[in-house]
Amino acid sequence: MIVELLKSQPEIALFVSLALGYLIGSIRFGPISLGGVCGTLIVALVLGQTGARIAPDLKNIAFALFIFALGFTGGPQFFANVGRGWRYGLLSIVEIVSVMALIMIAVVLMKLDAGTAAGLLAGAATESAVIGTASEAITRLGLSDAQTSTLQAHIVTAYSVSYLFGLITIVLFTSQIAPLILRINLREEAARLYRKLGGDGALDEGQRLALPPLVGRAFKVGAAAGTEVAAFEARFGNNITVEHVLRDGAQLDATAQTVLQAGDVVLIAGRREAVIEAAGSLGEELPGEGLFKLLAKRVDVMITQRDVNGLTLAQMRERAAPEAGRGIYVGAITRLDTTVPALPGTVVHRGDVLTLIGTPNDVARGAKRLGYVIQQTQKTDFVYLGLGILVGMMIGRLGLNMGGVTLVLGTGGGCLLSGLFFGWLRSHFPVVGSLPSAAAQVLKDFGLATFIAAVGLSAGPDAIKLVREYGLALPLAGILMVLIPGLLSLWIGRMFLKLEAPMLLGAIAGQQCSTPAISALVGVAGNSTPVIGYTITYALSNILLPLMGPVVVGLAAKFG
Repeated sequence: MIVELLKSQPEIALFVSLALGYLIGSIRFGPISLGGVCGTLIVALVLGQTGARIAPDLKNIAFALFIFALGFTGGPQFFANVGRGWRYGLLSIVEIVSVMALIMIAVVLMKLDAGTAAGLLAGAATESAVIGTASEAITRLGLSDAQTSTLQAHIVTAYSVSYLFGLITIVLFTSQIAPLILRINLREEAARLYRKLGGDGALDEGQRLALPPLVGRAFKVGAAAGTEVAAFEARFGNNITVEHVLRDGAQLDATAQTVLQAGDVVLIAGRREAVIEAAGSLGEELPGEGLFKLLAKRVDVMITQRDVNGLTLAQMRERAAPEAGRGIYVGAITRLDTTVPALPGTVVHRGDVLTLIGTPNDVARGAKRLGYVIQQTQKTDFVYLGLGILVGMMIGRLGLNMGGVTLVLGTGGGCLLSGLFFGWLRSHFPVVGSLPSAAAQVLKDFGLATFIAAVGLSAGPDAIKLVREYGLALPLAGILMVLIPGLLSLWIGRMFLKLEAPMLLGAIAGQQCSTPAISALVGVAGNSTPVIGYTITYALSNILLPLMGPVVVGLAAKFG
């Protein structure tokens, strides 16, 4: 009865796959969890034995929405990383070249078909989007419907087997094995790097986050009487700001030229360490009741200005005119939806989102200088979204023939490139193309999960045959395709690129597009310095790897 119900109403199988899949994917084993996509695939493969099938049109629409949203959200960071951060970008190239070489070796030695080869790439590189671009490429090989379905089933089966072993390998390699190879204590190295970037190494990150990084205090001026505000702020590295002065009952707006007088009540704002240091030079601390709430305004600003691209936060403050930088503090840096340490030595790039904190006038001045304020809206511009996907579908029809291998981007590759362009365009002209980050995340999550469930349901019967045919060869291949690129990147990054160990390990996690790996790495390191390297390689690999799906299919079809 249940089998007949699932066959007659396959949408039930779809949502059962999503619900149970994400439940299974949320179960953690130490730092490792399968994730919702892999969990959905496993459940769908099981339910696929009942004969439940999802219409191909729904599968294609879901993938188009996912891949466009992936490109749209990654566009600003992708183009920002192409021209700079070449040392980290080189590691993404190492990943792609080495994995592609290993895939072709496996194709020749193991006689892999195009579907199994593409699934091995998707699983070993832990990049689910490859499944979609490769599946579409298989439909263009000119095979019968039965052969096409079999090869597409091999993609998801090879992916599910190699993904599990690849995921475990990259987590263990970055957080445990690589530090042993480098002969370093990762926590000590991360603490040293944190201090080098201008952080306070006295506290670990958990304690530091529990304390407010920006504070306001009121003092009655004593020892600082006769000092000009600009000189007083410069004495503490301009990490504090004298915002208001209460003199003889009258409130004054403090300028850089204001001279403090004995008995003035001043409201000081700034970084906690600097305010504590300045307290001894001011006088008696007061409750501050009745004064304005100082750090009440927070805005998220996307960096678009070329002249601040590649500067550290400290360099940005140094190069700003004294009045231009007063009262503006960076509370956080977000890159690809990942928080990067907002330290004086942290380099910022176009596409980064800075959380500015200060008075309304101060943050408005800073936002105008750096880029544009990200408006908090829940409205999606469906004209922009629909046009972007249509352009992607047209791009996907383009192809070329190289050495007898036909390469066609397909809807997946076309929508990915279109999403990149439309996302980049939105970052430079923010008045058009609203796609809130929450909406984009829903498109990515639901689109990919729906596509994976549909493919898994159709692959059910062929999955068992493939596992029986290759046995342990697929898991072993998945492990080698993580270890060999990881070891190459570790050697090149350390010996030739001279990268700091925490950021190098984060970059290796990013080149594998592995969120569990960076989470485990941050936990072992004790702070978030590895994230700095992770975001750059993740931005590049997350775009370049899906484009390799059609390439693998074309090469494997010719040589496999």
